[in-house]
Amino acid sequence: MSAEKVHRTSHEVEIAAPAGVVYGIIADTGKWPLYFPPNIHVERLEGTGPDGAQGGGGTERLRMWATANGTVKTWTSRRELDPGRRRIEFRQEIPAAPLTGMGGTWIVEETGELATRLTLLHDFTVADDRAEDVEWVQRATDTNSTSELDRLKALAERWRELDDLVLSFEDSVHVEGPAERVYDFLYRVGDWPERVPHVDRLDLVEETPGVQVMSMDTRTADGSVHTTESVRVCFPEAGRIVYKQTATPALMAAHTGEWSLRPEGTGVKVTSQHSVVLRPENIERILGPEADVAAARRYVREALGRNSGATLALAKEFAQNATATR
Repeated sequence: MSAEKVHRTSHEVEIAAPAGVVYGIIADTGKWPLYFPPNIHVERLEGTGPDGAQGGGGTERLRMWATANGTVKTWTSRRELDPGRRRIEFRQEIPAAPLTGMGGTWIVEETGELATRLTLLHDFTVADDRAEDVEWVQRATDTNSTSELDRLKALAERWRELDDLVLSFEDSVHVEGPAERVYDFLYRVGDWPERVPHVDRLDLVEETPGVQVMSMDTRTADGSVHTTESVRVCFPEAGRIVYKQTATPALMAAHTGEWSLRPEGTGVKVTSQHSVVLRPENIERILGPEADVAAARRYVREALGRNSGATLALAKEFAQNATATR
């Protein structure tokens, strides 16, 4: 490590929002997949204080999945939160190749009642300081940092209406069948064009076991077809599949979700959960001149719920038919 050069980057943005709002968004990593374009999923492994959503300080360890230069990387990080100074320091414990070390600091500075300067610092090393690896990490860091700061600025500057633009909901079904059979139906997403009527096309790549990158054409109730791209992270032992759409329909700025299985009586409870950030500038174009945020919330809830509800019903039929034929 001592022979490796430490490379440093700095990215900064001015935000027309209170510093506390900006810090709160950064501290709450549970919402990062929904708020930050590169982030796919975050698992909070441990923490000595309350999580960032509650505004607390302390230390936390996180397992993260995110895109970097078009590939999905995962790593474990430790964060030190200081809400009094509005600083968060982070250090990767298990960096993703080609990194041998990565860390940095979020610095939130109040420059006015509704004005904040946000600075994101990184330092990193790569094995043998190979030029091609340094360039790869530099490009990924610049691309991801810029997209994160741009999205954070857009969200924070809508802080008064952010609660209305974000919606989360879930639908569940009880299955009298083996959990393994249900999970198999949900995991084998490449078979969905033959098994799920509203899926017209699906291209799947799974280079790393349990990390699925997919492109899908979905048909809606009015007959129109939406193309989405997603990354799914699968946890078979926990009965969970989490996902993020990396290319969304025009009405949504972001969409994350989860399929989860839990024992229930003699069967299993299967739940589909969605979280969405609406894109208000597209509401009138998509839904008409009389439409507002409330109408968009209803439309998205109905559309996503209809498709996931249909998939839940098919997963139930798949599992219960297997049980019946034994």
